[in-house]
Amino acid sequence: MDKDFNPEFMKRAIQLSRKASIEEKTGGVFGAVVVKDGKIIAEGYNQVIKHKDPTWHAEMQAIREACKKLGTPHLKGCQIYTSAECCPMCLATAYWAHVDKIYYGATTEDALKYGDFADIDILDEIRKDPKDRRIQTKEHMRPEAVKVWIEFSEMPDRARY
Repeated sequence: MDKDFNPEFMKRAIQLSRKASIEEKTGGVFGAVVVKDGKIIAEGYNQVIKHKDPTWHAEMQAIREACKKLGTPHLKGCQIYTSAECCPMCLATAYWAHVDKIYYGATTEDALKYGDFADIDILDEIRKDPKDRRIQTKEHMRPEAVKVWIEFSEMPDRARY
């Protein structure tokens, strides 16, 4: 086991997964906490059904709350404890947030087997050539869009993250 792993934080993530799925029935079996300096600074649990929002995943909520609390879009020095392996959206968000480490309980295969959560299908879609994906994407009006990018690139005070 990882020497930095703290089972109490994973227990909390698992408690939150129970809250989401069994107690409040707000969404799937997913709970997460963000930890910094040995303390939980933010929590989240799946509320996709409650809010009718496909992005209301446990990790997303915990990351949003941690960023607000710390006043930054980056979570350097933070770890995420999540009751189940991150879906593609949550994993990408963890990368955008620059978290140091993710600890998870159940695997993607467990979520598929016991809950019909088919994240594997999404991963398969992402790996495809864009022209072969189920959701088609088409480029239009690139010169107009790039014009704004060029203007942005020339701003000395542009947003950087």
